[in-house]
Amino acid sequence: MSVLMTGSGEIATPVESSKSAMTWGPIFGGAAAAIGVTLILLLLGSGVGLTMVSPWSGQSSSLGTVGVTAAIWLVVVQWLSSGLGGYITGRLRTKWAAVHTDEVFFRDTAHGFISWALATIFVAGFLASSLTSLAGAGAQAVGSAATAAGTAAASTASTADLPAAYFTDALLRPEQARAGATSDDTAATAEVSRILLNGAAAGQIPDDDKAYLATIVSARTGLSEADARTRVDTVLKRIDDAKVAAQKAADEARKAASTTALLGALSLLIGAFIAAAAAAFGGSQRDEEEDLLVTPRI
Repeated sequence: MSVLMTGSGEIATPVESSKSAMTWGPIFGGAAAAIGVTLILLLLGSGVGLTMVSPWSGQSSSLGTVGVTAAIWLVVVQWLSSGLGGYITGRLRTKWAAVHTDEVFFRDTAHGFISWALATIFVAGFLASSLTSLAGAGAQAVGSAATAAGTAAASTASTADLPAAYFTDALLRPEQARAGATSDDTAATAEVSRILLNGAAAGQIPDDDKAYLATIVSARTGLSEADARTRVDTVLKRIDDAKVAAQKAADEARKAASTTALLGALSLLIGAFIAAAAAAFGGSQRDEEEDLLVTPRI
């Protein structure tokens, strides 16, 4: 503590309050109000969003429309709950006596920001626990599906053994492929599957494999060599188109996730500002009217 000496020789000691500048009661009250409003609005948005989705073909809104609507609603929820929580925080705090106006403004904004931070942490934890539960259920479903798929594929070559099986087939291809394909349908089908899987892993199917596939297709279907090759080319093009469509969907999902993250961060920043501003506004309304204590003369 610093001590000042006046010109008349008097000692001046700074006055410091023994009370903390932070009042937790209004902070928790504003945070609770923001959390309650957030949960109510989220449930309302979920109910409205479910009306936009239907299992019947042609009766649901597009995925883009649903995503944009959900993003806008989350922003609205953030802003409304932040404003209400900050305002309540500012109005519930008792008035500070003998405190400069600028300091009162700062304390009000700080209270609103802390109230917003508490509410955001709680809601984020609630949503994270919900998503974790959903992810756990999804992991169990995926595990069950993987177990079933592993059991079904036990009679065939495993994915790890695919290259060896593919090259073994290439070494043992008969000179008369048509006769081999006609005599053993199961073996021909398994070999064609391995060729297609190897082509998908390598990114393309060699010309000799295409010719061999055309020979097997011709033997199995009775088509001419030219027609069989055309069918093989058509199927391979469909496989390539499906791969491109999957890559396009993954890229769109990446862009959507990036946009959602950026929009969420911006929404949180604006929400923090709204909470602080609302707390300052509530504090100014709280301090507009003063109660005066009248003391009679003695």
